Amino acid sequence: MKFVEYADSEMMAIDLANIVAAELTEALHQNDRVCLAVAGGTTPGPIFDALCAADLDWTRVDVMPTDERWVPEDHARSNAGLIKQRLLVDRASAARFLPLFMPATRPEDVLPELESMIAPALPIDVALIGMGEDMHTASLFPDSDGLAAALDPHAPILVPIRRPDLPESRVTLSARVLRAATCKHVVFRGAAKKEALTQSRHLPDIEAPIQSVLSDATIHWAV
Repeated sequence: MKFVEYADSEMMAIDLANIVAAELTEALHQNDRVCLAVAGGTTPGPIFDALCAADLDWTRVDVMPTDERWVPEDHARSNAGLIKQRLLVDRASAARFLPLFMPATRPEDVLPELESMIAPALPIDVALIGMGEDMHTASLFPDSDGLAAALDPHAPILVPIRRPDLPESRVTLSARVLRAATCKHVVFRGAAKKEALTQSRHLPDIEAPIQSVLSDATIHWAV
């Protein structure tokens, strides 16, 4: 695990956008198509704003969320909506988007269809992963229904996640799929999350799910 500290979040966003663009370009030299998995939330937005203008062959790039709330993409809390508004614009508008949501009452009703679209794009070439103060990543939340299944070494591609305090059901890429990414970047801001990362180093994955994806990852942190 490598830790990179930045003076501010703007510098971090620009640097990470350049790194991800370079890694995608290198992957495109070796493969017909490449896969980029990205987190939702507020931190990746500025990275998307810089990355969307990168000069690479976006027509050969598949983009997917690392996780999704079970809401339509026009919902304010949709990760797909954020990704389409801030990443899949400019040159990156030519990329192909792979959703983690389909209209259905429960994720379980359509998981086979979603996985059938995602499976051909795997393994992930570049993953941009977030982390919460509770040490969750993607939708791998501590004390959630589905976490043990998502952490299992033989987990499926997608796992539904539920917890009483979460407003919606979630669907997440399993730890197995995230861990298999060729290049992994964990990005977050603030002293509280930095302390959470330190604490996670002494806890099992089931208590600190971020630990399940840190192997060979680069951590990017700004105040």
